Amino acid sequence: MAIYLAAALKFKVAAPLDILVTSFVLVATAVVTIASYWHTHVRGRAPGVTFLYSQALFDVALVTTVVHVTGGPQSDLTSLYVPLIAVTAVLMPPRSAALITTLVGLVYIADVFFGHSTPLTPDVAIQLAVFVAVAAVTAYVASRVKLMGAEHEALAGELRQVRLEAADVLRNIPTGIVTVDPEGRLLYTNPAAEAILGFRERDWRDRPIMPEFARVAPEFWAALTATARRGVRAMRVEAVVRRPDRTFPIGVTTTTLDGAPGEGPRVTAIFSDISDSKRLERLRLRTERLEAVAELSSSLAHEIKNPLASIRSSVEQLARASRANPDEKFLTSLIVRESDRLARLLSEFLDFSRVRVTECRPLDLHQVAGAAIRLVREHPDCPADARIELLGDRTPMEGDEDLLHRVVSNLVLNAVQAAGKEARVTVRTGRPEPHQLPGGAGIDNPVALGVSDNGPGIPESVRARLFEPFVTGRVGGTGLGLAIVQRAVDAHRGLVFVDSTPGQGTTFTVYFPAARRREEAA
Repeated sequence: MAIYLAAALKFKVAAPLDILVTSFVLVATAVVTIASYWHTHVRGRAPGVTFLYSQALFDVALVTTVVHVTGGPQSDLTSLYVPLIAVTAVLMPPRSAALITTLVGLVYIADVFFGHSTPLTPDVAIQLAVFVAVAAVTAYVASRVKLMGAEHEALAGELRQVRLEAADVLRNIPTGIVTVDPEGRLLYTNPAAEAILGFRERDWRDRPIMPEFARVAPEFWAALTATARRGVRAMRVEAVVRRPDRTFPIGVTTTTLDGAPGEGPRVTAIFSDISDSKRLERLRLRTERLEAVAELSSSLAHEIKNPLASIRSSVEQLARASRANPDEKFLTSLIVRESDRLARLLSEFLDFSRVRVTECRPLDLHQVAGAAIRLVREHPDCPADARIELLGDRTPMEGDEDLLHRVVSNLVLNAVQAAGKEARVTVRTGRPEPHQLPGGAGIDNPVALGVSDNGPGIPESVRARLFEPFVTGRVGGTGLGLAIVQRAVDAHRGLVFVDSTPGQGTTFTVYFPAARRREEAA
């Protein structure tokens, strides 16, 4: 409409043909504008090459018509070619912009020479030079802008990819990560943190979560609070998580992140379940204590055994004397009986101290377990109604058959004695699942032996010292059976764990490496 009014005002002679032409151009412009808007905005289509060429050709025709009817080379609207060329150079590739600029020059020269019969003047040449200069400068600037835009898009794409990869890593790592703002509202957490602390992010997102942390893990809450208030970063602090299903330790490290200007720092805690490492540490300490006790036991047993044999022999001779009265004979028989019991105890001490792998060869742990179970069934302490079930299949490994036999027989006999009448004992051999071994166990290609019973469970007071010598929960027991089991398992570089629930029985689980290490076999 503005071009139409400008053209009408510039008419030298208001000829009916000129009015007809400009009216037609006005209607055509309105139709093309509506069609372009419908295509790009209503249908949501991106302008393609054909659309841009069509639009540029229409604009060239429109501007040429306006310039022609307003005087050609003397028209004040010749400058309309400049924004046309500039827009074309911005929207289209340089080659297309050059084609449109050439077309503009040709139709302008044609209008000057043939439309108005005007010779080439310096003004026309300058106008053509302006067209070329605008096209060149605009095309150069547009190419640089597009290049910078492409680089920006590439950087943005790489940034999005890095963020996606980082988010994927944070979602899948077993380490918990929690971030809270200065007011204690939850900003971020990953699935591992939800699993460890027992909460759901959707329930606490952007809500104060510190009271929940104080309830579940007070030491964890204290570490976060100290970091938020004093900026003191906690490094490898140990905290205890108390959940309804279990209680376990976690290792916590905290750090701060700068927030928005005028706000306090955000605090991020990185933590993980260290119950497996603590359990392995206890096993290592237990092994070291048993090794020290074994050395002491060997020395004491040798020092006591010989004098005890002399005492027993002397008492027997006194008992055979003719002048010995009945009381003296009773006392001597008591001494002989207790000496024999002490000798048996010393023999067990020596067995405990001499646990070593003497012959390591390929064998079937399942077959060894079957032989040990048959032996336990013949033991006087095994009730007649006891049921011992062997599950699993062939379990090949390398080991000392005698030591492994003692491991199985001791565990099964203990289970039968603990369960008493109507004992139900299950022995299982096979390959464990990867998640069953604690992290950092260091057992390559493991095999497993499990012994479960339906007994009353192990008292808490006994469980902490269960594998130490002379610690037993059974009347009349020496407390060396499980100590020998521990030593035999250590000799095979294995691990033994116990899980016991009062009233629900006990399960001993032993993990062995299926093969010796090369340095051991050498």
